[in-house]
Amino acid sequence: MKFQYKIPLLFIALLLAVTSCKSQSKSVSNLNSAHPNLILTKKGVERIRAELGEVPLFDATLAKVKEEVDAEILNGIEVPIPQDFSGGYTHERHKRNYLILQKAGVLYQILNDEKYALYIKEMLFAYEKMYPTLPIHPQTRSYARGKLFWQCLNDSNWLVYVSQAYDCVYNYLTPKERNQLEKNLFKPFADFISVGNPQFFNRVHNHSTWGNVAVGMIALVMDDKELLDRALNGIKTDNIDPNAKDNDGGFIKKAGQKVGFLANIDEPFSPDGYYTEGPYYQRYAMYPFLVFAEALQNVKPEMKIFDYKNGVLLKSVNTLLNLTDSDGEFFPLNDGQKGMSYYSRELVSSVDIAYFFGGNQPELLSIAKEQGEVLLDESGLSVAIGIRDGLAKPFVKKSVEFRDGADGTQGGVGILRANGSKDEIILVSKYLAQGLSHGHYDKLSFSYYEGGNEVLQDYGLARFVNIQQKGGGNYLKENTTWAKQTIAHNTVVQNETSHFGGDFETGSLNHSNNYLFDVSNPTIQVVSAKESNAYPGTELHRTQFLIKDEDFENPYLLDIVTVKSNTENQYDLPFYYLGQIISTNFKYETPEVLNPLGTKNGYQHLWNEGLGNSTSGNAKLSWFNNERFYTLTTVVSENDDLIFARIGANDPDFNLRRDPGFIIRKKNVKNAQFVTVVESHGHYSPVSEIATNAFSNIKNMEVVFADENYIAVSIETVNGDKKIIVVSLNDASKSKNHYIKIGDKAVEWTGAYHFNNFN
Repeated sequence: MKFQYKIPLLFIALLLAVTSCKSQSKSVSNLNSAHPNLILTKKGVERIRAELGEVPLFDATLAKVKEEVDAEILNGIEVPIPQDFSGGYTHERHKRNYLILQKAGVLYQILNDEKYALYIKEMLFAYEKMYPTLPIHPQTRSYARGKLFWQCLNDSNWLVYVSQAYDCVYNYLTPKERNQLEKNLFKPFADFISVGNPQFFNRVHNHSTWGNVAVGMIALVMDDKELLDRALNGIKTDNIDPNAKDNDGGFIKKAGQKVGFLANIDEPFSPDGYYTEGPYYQRYAMYPFLVFAEALQNVKPEMKIFDYKNGVLLKSVNTLLNLTDSDGEFFPLNDGQKGMSYYSRELVSSVDIAYFFGGNQPELLSIAKEQGEVLLDESGLSVAIGIRDGLAKPFVKKSVEFRDGADGTQGGVGILRANGSKDEIILVSKYLAQGLSHGHYDKLSFSYYEGGNEVLQDYGLARFVNIQQKGGGNYLKENTTWAKQTIAHNTVVQNETSHFGGDFETGSLNHSNNYLFDVSNPTIQVVSAKESNAYPGTELHRTQFLIKDEDFENPYLLDIVTVKSNTENQYDLPFYYLGQIISTNFKYETPEVLNPLGTKNGYQHLWNEGLGNSTSGNAKLSWFNNERFYTLTTVVSENDDLIFARIGANDPDFNLRRDPGFIIRKKNVKNAQFVTVVESHGHYSPVSEIATNAFSNIKNMEVVFADENYIAVSIETVNGDKKIIVVSLNDASKSKNHYIKIGDKAVEWTGAYHFNNFN
C-alpha cells in the first residue's frame, strides 16, 4: 500500500523545486512571514513538505484533493447571482466554491504551485466585485437572510472556509490587493452577518457558532482586534426583538445575555461533552468549534482555548463518537438525519484536531483509519504518521451516561451496550433537556439497535437535506406536525397531547431527571429516569434493563414504565418497529377504509390499520427484519387497546416514511404500568430458506407486585424457568435495604433493584 501511494507523491515532491522557481517572488517570501497561521502554519507546512511521499494516508488524501481541485480549475470560475434554496444550482455552486477555495489554499502552501494561488485570487476578486452591490437573498424563508445564500448560516459557512484560503495566499497578494479585498469583501461580509443580523449572531445555537467563528477566523487573518472581540463575546447591542423566533421555531437569545463563541461553549456543552441540540447538530457544529479553536491555539496560544471549560471541546469529540451505532452512524436524538456518521468531513477534522491537541489518544487513530482520509495540515499529518507507525488502538464504545445542561444537571442520555450472538445490542434512553430549537417533545423516549440496524426507531427529522424538490432542501412542515410531536416517539402520550403541550418555551424551562444508571454488572445493566413536568399532575418513570440471560440467545430489553396522575387519563405507548409482522397471540380487526388515528398533535399523520385486545394477560407481537426475528411481549388487561398504526396519513406530498407502529392504549385510569420485553432471536436465510429459533422464549410475564414504592415483574420462559425483577421507585441508593412480600415469598435485597430466580 505504501508503494502505491508513494510514487505520485514523490513526483509531486520533485515538482516543489520546479514550481517554486516559477512562482512569483512574493510567494517565496511567505517562508519568512506570519502567514499562514490559522490551520496551516509555517512550521506545519515545512514538516508536511519534509514528509511527502512517506506517509501513505496523508499522501493519498493529498492526491485525491489535488485531482478534485485541478478539475475545478479546468472548469473555470463561476460566481452566479444567488437565487436558490438549498440544493439549487446557485446555492450548490457557491458552496462548492468555498470548499474548493479552502482546498486550493492548502495545495498552494504544500505544493508551492502558483496556479492554486492565482485561482484563489481570481475567485476572491470575482466575489469582491459582486459583493458591494449584492442585495439580500431573494428567498424570504429565513429569519436572517444572507446574501450569497438564503440564510446567514450558509454565508457564515462560506466565510469560515474562505478565511482559510485567504490566510494561505495572504503573502501572495500585494498590500493593495489585500486592502481591496478586506475593504470591499471581508469586512463588509463580517459586518453583515454580525451587526447586520444580531438576531442571528447574538444567540446560543449552532447557527450563531458558525457566525461567531466566521467573524473570528477572518479577524485573525486580518489581525482585527475589534472583530475578534465581537466573535468571542458577541455584539454589544439591545436591538433584538425579545419575541423574535428563528426559522426552526426557536426563540432568539435575549439581548443582554451572554453570547458569542465562548458562550456557545459554556451553555450548550455539558461537562461530559454532550451538546444539547443532539448528535446531528453537534457533528455540524464541531467543525467551526474545533477549527477556530485550532486557529486560536496557533495565533493566540495564551488563551489556552483547549483548556476552556475543563477541556470540553476535546472531550466532546469522544462523546460524539460514543453517540454512534455499530456502523458509526449518529443516534437521531432531536432533529437528526439518519445515516449521518463519523465519516463526515466534520468528524474527519474533529478526530484529527482532537488527536493532535488532545495528547495523541491512540484510540482516535482507529477511527481515522476507518475514515480513510485526514486533514491536510499538521494535525492530519500526525494522525497519518501514527497510523503508518502502527500506533492505532481500537476505539471501544462502552455503556455510558452523558449528562445534559451547562452544569450537567438537566437530565441526560444513557447508552447501554451488550454483545449478542452475532451483533451488538444497543439501547439509547433519552431523558434530556429540550435541546434548543432542534429539540423534540419526547421525554423518556428510547431507540433500540442490533448492530447497525434499528429494531425500534426514533423517526429523526422530516427534511430532505439539500434536495431542492422537497421544500427547497429545508425543514418540511411535517417536522413540526409529526417528527417533533410526542406520538412520533417511543414514549408515553397522555390524552393525545404532546409533552408540554408542544410549547417550546415551556419545554425549555423543564428537563427530565436522572434516577439510576448502573452498568457495573455486565449481565444486567439499567437506566432509569423520571419526568414530572411534561403533563402537570402526572409523573412518568421509565426504567430499562438490558439483560444477558443464558436462557436467551441474545440480551433482551425489559422496559418498565409507571405513570402516576391526579386525574383519569388515556395513555398511549407506541413502539415503532421496522419490518414485517410475523404473528400475534391476540385477535384483531383491520378496517376496510383507513382513517387517521386522531386530528392533531401528530395523530393526524397515523393511519389506524387495526385494533385488537388480549384476554391472556400478555400481548405478543413478532416481526421479521434484516434476517432476524423480534418479539415484543407486553403485560396488558382486557380493557387495553392494541393498535396497529402506520405513518403517512394527511401527507399529500409523501414527505413522511410509511413506517409501522404498535400502540398500547390504556383508558380512563389514573395510574398505569407498561411492562414490555423485546427479544432478538433466530435467523432466516433467504438462500437456504431455513428459519432457526423463530419463536419467542417467553411463556408468560406479569406484574406480581406494585405499589407507590416498588414494582416487581416475573418472566417465565418456555422451559418453565422464572426470573423476578424488582425496582425501587423512590430510592435509588446502592446501600438501602429493601423488603417486600410477594404471595408467601419474602424478597429482600440491597440497592435500587433486584434480579434473581423466582421458581
